[in-house]
Amino acid sequence: MALNVLVYSDDRSTREQVLLALGKKPAADLAELQYLECATSPAVVKALDAHAGGGRRIDLLVLDGEAAPVGGMGLCRQLKDEVYGCPPVLVLIGRPQDSWLAAWSRADAAVAAPVDPVALAETATALLRSGTAHLVG
Repeated sequence: MALNVLVYSDDRSTREQVLLALGKKPAADLAELQYLECATSPAVVKALDAHAGGGRRIDLLVLDGEAAPVGGMGLCRQLKDEVYGCPPVLVLIGRPQDSWLAAWSRADAAVAAPVDPVALAETATALLRSGTAHLVG
């Protein structure tokens, strides 16, 4: 069973950087990844509503903290407040000094942008492993 990763950014190149960094399978013990790309916050909310209602499962959200007009950190806080059993959230922050904002947003992890492929893959893999039902083997 594939793992579903939602990637939110209003910037197509940021979404592409995330997809390239994570690839199809960032670790041997994980199932393959499938992506749902969202360019707007209403699309993210709709996907999470479907997830909460028993529709397409989301295993990880990667939210761009610098997205406009709705930033990933504000969106993360909203989702953590409103979605029961919200999947883990990894927020891309503009600078390391913004880590306090990621903590405020209740993000499970934060990685500084521009995307460092190794740091992003390691962090995402750790969050995906927290849902061990989807490990291969």
